[in-house]
Amino acid sequence: MNPVEKYLVYVRNVRRYSDRTVDIYESVLLSFYEHKTDYILPLNASEIREYVASCLDDRNYDPKTVNLHLSVLSGYCRFLMKEGLIQSNPVRLVPRPKVEKRLPAFYKAEAMRKYFESTEYYASEETLDIFMHDPSADSSRYLYRRRLARLIVSTLYNLGLRRSEAVRLRISDVDFGRKIVRVTGKGNKMREIPMIPSLCEELLLYLKAVEAMIEGRRSLTEPLLVTDSRRKLYPVYLDRVIKSELSGVDGITGRKSPHVLRHSLATELLNQGADLNSIKELLGHSTLAATQVYTHNSIARLKTIYESAHPRAKNGGKNGD
Repeated sequence: MNPVEKYLVYVRNVRRYSDRTVDIYESVLLSFYEHKTDYILPLNASEIREYVASCLDDRNYDPKTVNLHLSVLSGYCRFLMKEGLIQSNPVRLVPRPKVEKRLPAFYKAEAMRKYFESTEYYASEETLDIFMHDPSADSSRYLYRRRLARLIVSTLYNLGLRRSEAVRLRISDVDFGRKIVRVTGKGNKMREIPMIPSLCEELLLYLKAVEAMIEGRRSLTEPLLVTDSRRKLYPVYLDRVIKSELSGVDGITGRKSPHVLRHSLATELLNQGADLNSIKELLGHSTLAATQVYTHNSIARLKTIYESAHPRAKNGGKNGD
């Protein structure tokens, strides 16, 4: 077993990284060794600099992608040090390309309010009654798909979930008595997120629809969200739903994705006065630094308010107190 294979076994079985993360690590390491052409140790900083130059110049990777590659290589080198195969981490000697900082995209609360108002019918008891009259009818299947689509948006937005966290939810993760959802995040870390009353009601009605569709009760270990063919959701399914649901909504422009909904909740909570530590816990961030990125949006908003409302800002600071 070569060093790369050993490292991938380590991150999968010991660090318990997700399959998607392991796949990314494998792709990066295979790309590096394709450039290096051999598995001979030790690695040196010169080889890694050449690889970075190749990524930027020959492959036209953006700096953010190159930094991801360097992070993977750094973790790999730390593993090699732990195994006694190299003495130091050569990645630490390689400068990282500068990444242009971009503010997290988000949807304004007013735009999200318009979406939920326009789709309220599909989450109602009225449509549930129609559905339960004949769950197998084509019209009922359409109503189920619309109910599920809205619930996906509602769950992601109201709970601030990652896409992978949403597809992993089980029925047992929802505690209607305490009005909380237990979420398994990165590194299998558990956190509890409070549910607003409207989401509780929407979930209860949805579960009734699923039981009517399958003609029976489900076990608590089954997936919370399923398609009309009773299959567990998958990440790309959520991407398609979000893109479809938010297209054409007044006030929602640009990228439409589950992660932007997560950004939107964080930004709105911060704008409404929530402290960073509380937002960090809700989002499942491992460090406060990951949450602080949302302060940039709030500061930009504060500047707009300041410039429009401050008595001296209106005239450039002239002739004021």
